[in-house]
Amino acid sequence: MPSSSEAGRWRADFGAGLCVAGLLLPEGVAYAGLAGLPVAHALVACLVGLSVYALLGRSRDAIVSPTSSSASLAAAAAAGLTGIAHAEVLLALTLAAGGVLLLLAAARQGQLSAFVSRPVLRGFAFALALTIVVKQLPDALGLAPAPPLDTSRLLVWVLAHADRWQWLSAAIALATGGVIALLRRWPPWPGFPASLTALVLAIAATWALDLPARGVEVVGQVAAPTFMPHLPYLGRDDWLRVGELAVGLVVLLFAESWGSMRSLGLLRGDALNANRELAALGLANVASGLLQGMPVGAGFSASAANHGGGSQSRWAGVVACLVLAGAIALALPALQWLPRSVLAVAVIAALLHALSPRPLIATWQLGRDRLLVLGAVVAVLALGLLHGMLAAIALSIVEALRRFSQPVLHELGELPGTRNFVNRPEHPDAVPVPGALILRPQEPLFFASAERVMTEAGERLAASGVDTLVLSLEESSDLDSTALECLLELDLRLAARGQRLLLARVKEPVRALLRMAAPQGLGREERWFWSVADAAAEVSPAVR
Repeated sequence: MPSSSEAGRWRADFGAGLCVAGLLLPEGVAYAGLAGLPVAHALVACLVGLSVYALLGRSRDAIVSPTSSSASLAAAAAAGLTGIAHAEVLLALTLAAGGVLLLLAAARQGQLSAFVSRPVLRGFAFALALTIVVKQLPDALGLAPAPPLDTSRLLVWVLAHADRWQWLSAAIALATGGVIALLRRWPPWPGFPASLTALVLAIAATWALDLPARGVEVVGQVAAPTFMPHLPYLGRDDWLRVGELAVGLVVLLFAESWGSMRSLGLLRGDALNANRELAALGLANVASGLLQGMPVGAGFSASAANHGGGSQSRWAGVVACLVLAGAIALALPALQWLPRSVLAVAVIAALLHALSPRPLIATWQLGRDRLLVLGAVVAVLALGLLHGMLAAIALSIVEALRRFSQPVLHELGELPGTRNFVNRPEHPDAVPVPGALILRPQEPLFFASAERVMTEAGERLAASGVDTLVLSLEESSDLDSTALECLLELDLRLAARGQRLLLARVKEPVRALLRMAAPQGLGREERWFWSVADAAAEVSPAVR
């Protein structure tokens, strides 16, 4: 018989699972529309994502299912492949993304998500939410399908066609939004499924009042998911193109999912392995693609709902999967009565958290990364989702390269009475070592920064009037071939001027490399020191 604490955990997981299932059903229907796919694809993806992650993942909070960002980005990427059925391209993208995620996990590259900075992700998420909301306006207002326009032009198009708005559809959308807002503000109990309740009420009202006869457009017949294995039939060139288009999707899926898992895990004190989560996401997407689903990831809204619902283990995801499967088996035919305007409101409601400008304002007020935030927003709005995402990734990488390739060289001095060496401009009481200039690069040395660092170090030594340069390499755990060559070239230049180079805080990989590359020069052990204080004592015995 389970103990009271175990029974409490089971009750918590069951309650969280019910809450998540109530969120995933309307979101799945909505995100299928964003991807341009039949609803069955989203339902398959929900069930497969939940099942695979429950088996392989480790986060207690993550809910792996279709997300608004992955659905929108996949649809934008699929639009780049013409002459092939849209659903086939989406399945191929899902498989390709899953395959790349598995390859990255096998290569233990879970840290790659760090190359998309958080300000870029926040800017992208805000612009994406804005884009999706604007794209829902034609459905919410009962307009005919809009032409393919960018966000600003689509908004102008909607306003220009105000005389064609279907006011009954708009009123239903407004009423649905009001119900969702009220139930979120005053829920009957914590975790109450506001969106699902609003959709059920809308379906009941549409059926009872026969609203389609009054001009309200509904979703129509929804086919049941089949779970039949299917491999998209594409030529070699098409698969190569799909692989290229999947790059942005892979980055988005893992960066968004890992961000959700890590931030919620930190609240619990849970430690997660990025490579394992990468593999779980990869297998979930491969399985979803093979069974005719769509891309899946750990979106923040569903994962946060799971966390807020009190989940204690991955069993909450299993409960959500079982409840969702039961709802699909029993209530799927009723979805045909769902007004498209209500579906549009469900999408907008799911994205309200991403439309909040507070994260952007907080980053802006810090006075850091303003260009990254603004650039990500502008890139998505100006270039579209796919190219905007790739531009946002490029912004992150360019910013990282800029910072690494323009390292700061600090001059170190000794704090009197200690063996501590600190940055002299920040510590006026720190004194230089007689006969030596001690410099420390503040970033790791690599091909983009090494030549600049060595040139500046040589110039500062020449201007200092001393004969010994001590270079502290504490930030460099290893050196690439370019950095090694630049270091050896600096040693030769100084030797030609009658000066010498000593190295401090040299890590073992760097020592081994120097022994092999210059055994009679900078590779001699008497020129390396474990600490800056030891190197300073070699130059000026008084430091001892």
